[in-house]
Amino acid sequence: MSNVNPAANEGQLNQAELDALLGFASDDDSFVPYMKRTRDWYITLGYNNPYRYAHFANVPFTPLKKPLAQSTVALLTTAAPYQADKGPQGPGAPYNAAAKFYVPYTMDTAQDHDVRVSHVGIDRKHTSMEDSNSWFPLPMLRRLASEGRIGKLAQHAHGVPTNRSQRHTMEIDIPMIIERCKQDGVDVAILVPNCPICHQSMSLTARGLEAAGIPTVVMGCAKDIVEHVGVPRFLFSDFPLGNAAGKPHDAQSQAATLELALRVLETAPGPRTTVQSPQRWSESHDWKLDFSNIERVPAEEVARLRAESDAAKATGKAIREATGVLTGESKKDSAAA
Repeated sequence: MSNVNPAANEGQLNQAELDALLGFASDDDSFVPYMKRTRDWYITLGYNNPYRYAHFANVPFTPLKKPLAQSTVALLTTAAPYQADKGPQGPGAPYNAAAKFYVPYTMDTAQDHDVRVSHVGIDRKHTSMEDSNSWFPLPMLRRLASEGRIGKLAQHAHGVPTNRSQRHTMEIDIPMIIERCKQDGVDVAILVPNCPICHQSMSLTARGLEAAGIPTVVMGCAKDIVEHVGVPRFLFSDFPLGNAAGKPHDAQSQAATLELALRVLETAPGPRTTVQSPQRWSESHDWKLDFSNIERVPAEEVARLRAESDAAKATGKAIREATGVLTGESKKDSAAA
């Protein structure tokens, strides 16, 4: 045994050398702080009303009533059905507010569906938007039903709007989704969000379903938002937004991610159970430094980004008005009229 004190020469090493010696990861190689990033982003763009994400002290929790092999499983998504007349929505598409939806929709789970994520703020730099299995695991759930891992799929999958109004989500959208799930005899629900606000909407929906007696698991990539809201069960994949169901074009990653979500459903001891997937997106963590990071935006770009944001907000407002959806101040104005 050596009598040499290994800490004796620490003072001769700089922090980077010491980190390398001890095998430390970078402090940036942690979950992305999406709440802070999005707040800083919009404040810098000139919106002086920082968004307050929903936050609860108490979390509902409903234990499984039967084994998953005997359960009817519902899939909920924030992806939007492809609309050919709404502009670019495929791989590489820019943010496209025209493709948004503001009313919950249903899909027959016996059929395939073309649902896309161009309408929400996913990570467009580090993921391709090519493989819908990374955000909509319906085909894999069908396979698990045929193999007996789950009892069966519910007749319908459900699209959940990404509404910034928590009140509208909680008072209008969630009761509608709960009622539809009950009509389908749903025993458990799997919720797969995409963007930051998607994670809030799905977390609120999970809370509502649990309070109504339906166990849930959220499969997501925005750890800070889901845990801030407070959900019963959460599978965290440390991937770029838009890949909560596994890496694109990687069937093994997708299968492992969904299986881990099912295990969280089966084994969670109580509310606020978070399990982190062991998968890494890549050897480098550099992708975590880019999403909505205003510090990486040149000052001369801010005005252009503000104009784009204003245009997207106007488009979203027009869609809400066309579909009869009133939120925020528009709801107050309508009540006062």
